[in-house]
Amino acid sequence: MKKVHLITIDGQNDFCAFNTKQGALYVGTDASGAEADVRRLARFVNKVGDRLAMIHSTLDSHHPQHIAHAIMWTNSKGEQPPIFNPIFNADLVSGKWFAHNPRLRAAFQNYTNELEKHNRYVLVIWPQHCIIGSWGHALYPELSDAFIDWQNKYHKRINYVAKGSNMLTEHYSAVQADVPDDADPTTKLNTQLIDLLAKNADEILITGQALSHCVANTIQDIADNFGEDNIKKFTLLEDTCSNVPSFEKLGQDFVKTMTKRGMRTTTTDNWS
Repeated sequence: MKKVHLITIDGQNDFCAFNTKQGALYVGTDASGAEADVRRLARFVNKVGDRLAMIHSTLDSHHPQHIAHAIMWTNSKGEQPPIFNPIFNADLVSGKWFAHNPRLRAAFQNYTNELEKHNRYVLVIWPQHCIIGSWGHALYPELSDAFIDWQNKYHKRINYVAKGSNMLTEHYSAVQADVPDDADPTTKLNTQLIDLLAKNADEILITGQALSHCVANTIQDIADNFGEDNIKKFTLLEDTCSNVPSFEKLGQDFVKTMTKRGMRTTTTDNWS
C-alpha cells in the first residue's frame, strides 16, 4: 500500500476567522479566508484518513518578544515601526530603526545583513500572532477535532513540529530558521524530518498557511535537502492554502518553481 504523508503547515486560529473573531494575522480576503481552507482540510482528513500513513503538523509558536514584532524596535523618537513595515539592513546602518534593547542592536544588524546575504525574505514587522498558550496558537477547532478523531480511530500519533520560539530569528520554514542560531538546535536544519519523508513516504501531500510564506519556505527547504527525485513525491492541495494578502506573487512564484522541479498540484476533491 502506498505510504502517504500529510504535511499541514500552521492550521492555527490566528490565521483564520472563527464566528465573528478574526485571527491576529488573518490570511485571506473579506470574502474568503484560511478558515475555508482548514475546513476543507478537516473534511479531507475525515474522508481519506485510512490512507494517511503519517500526519506532520507544524505550529507557529512565538513569544511576544520576537524580532519580527514591533515592541522589539524603536526609532530616535521612541516610536515603534508600523505593522507590515519592512526593515532593511540599511535602515539599521542609517539609524532609522534599531533594537529597543541596546544589548541586541549589534545582533539585529547582523541578522538583517544575513537575511540579505542569503537571499531570505526581508524582515517584516508582523502583528503579534500564535503566542504560545493563546487562543491564536491553537489549531482551528474543526482541524483539531479531525486530528483527534484520526488518532483515536487509527491508533496513530500526529507528529507536531513547533517553530518560531527563538526571539532572534524568523522561522517561516518548519525545517530551519531563516538565520540559524548556533546556540539553539531547534533553529538548525531538521534532518530527522527530512530523512523520514525521504525514506518512508511514497507521496507527500502539502497544505497550510500561508502559501506565500511558511508553506513556500518549508517545502523549498525540504526540496533543497531532499534530492531531486524525491521532489516528485510532493502534491500540493491547492484548495487548502491561501496567501498573505498583498504577497500573492510569492505564492504564485513558489508554485511555478516547484512544479518545474516535479511537484504536482490537485485539490481535496480530485486527489486519488
